[in-house]
Amino acid sequence: MRIRATVAAVSGALALSALAVPTAQADDSRSWSADHGFTVLQPAQGDQAKRASGATAKAAKAAKAAKVKITSAVVNGGKPIVLAANAKKTVSFSTTATGSGLVGSAPFIWVGKSVNSGFGFGPNEKGFTCKGVNATTTTCKGTITLNPAKLKNAQAANWHVGVVAVPESGEEIQKDSVSRVKVQRLSKLTANASPEPVKKGKTITVTGKLTRANWETKKYAGYAAQPVKLQFKKKGAKSYTTVKTVKTSSTGVLKATVKASVDGHWRYSFAGTASTPAVTSGADFLDVK
Repeated sequence: MRIRATVAAVSGALALSALAVPTAQADDSRSWSADHGFTVLQPAQGDQAKRASGATAKAAKAAKAAKVKITSAVVNGGKPIVLAANAKKTVSFSTTATGSGLVGSAPFIWVGKSVNSGFGFGPNEKGFTCKGVNATTTTCKGTITLNPAKLKNAQAANWHVGVVAVPESGEEIQKDSVSRVKVQRLSKLTANASPEPVKKGKTITVTGKLTRANWETKKYAGYAAQPVKLQFKKKGAKSYTTVKTVKTSSTGVLKATVKASVDGHWRYSFAGTASTPAVTSGADFLDVK
């Protein structure tokens, strides 16, 4: 969704958090108020006095908001969010903010040149909770659901994690980039060694294919011109060794030839890129006669 709508969703989640008093009790027995406003003594009469009182109220709100600080925001445990071609994914988040009378804080993740023109996702209302750590620190937890059907392939990048915090005064504090989280396109890799069985000293061919999610077509497509390691593990051995590195074709296809010497397992391994995570194929056992 667009960022403005995303931030609105964040504010809505925080509003629900304020009402959910039982789930937002602090360890230090601090109570939470569902009323985001505050009380100011109003004069019995006189417009001038009322205007003065309103100005004082506004100043009090601003002063309280100014004391709120957003200290951290972690999405998906700090790990990259890897999205399949056509499946939503829900990840966890944790935000921490400090300030007196703080209702809570929640993140929104976005990508683009600016928060005003970017695209992003906000928190889910279900399961959103806030807890007071001490008299001035509040930690909130919940989830964010990403839908790849709404994304362009070019948006596989390092996203911003923004945060909205709300004190009891109701004055929202928004920080557009507290931290970052990678959003990547899921990758798949195959390997097949043939012929099998094979005589010792004969040439074998190990084929495979590297593909990754295409969010725009909702399918998987070959990842071209990528270096991939061909690896071998001798029967009974504990680890693989790299035999050679080959590049994928324009359609993601891999092909390598080697001499067969002993029984063992063959596989391909891809180190990944900024937009696509690392992946290793399943192993194919080859019997050498």
